[in-house]
Amino acid sequence: MTSLTETDALEGLRDALGLLKDREQVAERLLDSSAKHSFDPDKELDWDAPFEEGKWFWPPELVSLYDTPMWQRMSEEQRIRLSQHEAAALASLGIWFELILMQLLVRHIYDKAATSAHVRYALTEIEDECRHSKMFARLIAHGETPWYPVSRTHQQLGRLFKTISTTPGSFTATLLGEEVLDWMQRLTFPDERVQPLIRGVTRIHVVEEARHVRYAREELRRQMVTAPKWSQEFTRITSGEFARVFSVAFINPEVYTNVGLDKREAMAQVKASAHRREIMQTGAKRLTDFLDDIGVLRGVGRHLWKSSGLLA
Repeated sequence: MTSLTETDALEGLRDALGLLKDREQVAERLLDSSAKHSFDPDKELDWDAPFEEGKWFWPPELVSLYDTPMWQRMSEEQRIRLSQHEAAALASLGIWFELILMQLLVRHIYDKAATSAHVRYALTEIEDECRHSKMFARLIAHGETPWYPVSRTHQQLGRLFKTISTTPGSFTATLLGEEVLDWMQRLTFPDERVQPLIRGVTRIHVVEEARHVRYAREELRRQMVTAPKWSQEFTRITSGEFARVFSVAFINPEVYTNVGLDKREAMAQVKASAHRREIMQTGAKRLTDFLDDIGVLRGVGRHLWKSSGLLA
């Protein structure tokens, strides 16, 4: 396949989803939305209110051990405590991921015209992600849980990915980190069983991440049409490997130890859980359908995505 220029892409080029959209028009709309619907978590949320007795920190159906034999043996109090630790672990994972995303966005715009709407929106998104990371950190500090960093191995893999990732690979990873959590958060913020502060945090994140997803999807469509063939294939492989890393890092096993559970047994039951497998695949389905449509889920990359457990 011959590499195509950006000008070609703006002149009637299409993919399986239809005509590619004008990059500047997309960015202008997102900038307008950002001006109308952005939030300051320090002011929007009631950080002084205590947590409410008996309320969850994550919907129980989304807790990793839900519907396992171990779950059946746990008290309601221990289940809620596990939901609190898993919420803290996911917030910690979110910070790790957003730090990677911000660096990838800076790389993406490094040699582009700073006056373009496309670059201005990328800088706006970086502002959003800075606020999100601070919000997640404050949420962790507000509760009775530790910060849950990813493993040293995953930290190093993150450094490697940031170094070798192509532009389409970066946007594929961006969508992976954003869309699975987004699906879970869309179930969380309207759920009255969940703590009000958690609902407020997830509501802000969902509203602002919707723009980030749109930006990444439109740019990835463009990249998978205009990038050289070798870059497209490299993207398929690296995104599949990142999916494998993400699926392992999604729950920090130390949460089980910290609520008084046997870590090895808990991890084994989560791995064997049909419910958990369905949750993760359902959470990723909108993304995997999109990636399939635009040609990312092919060859070795598709096998890697399947081995991650995110693709049926």
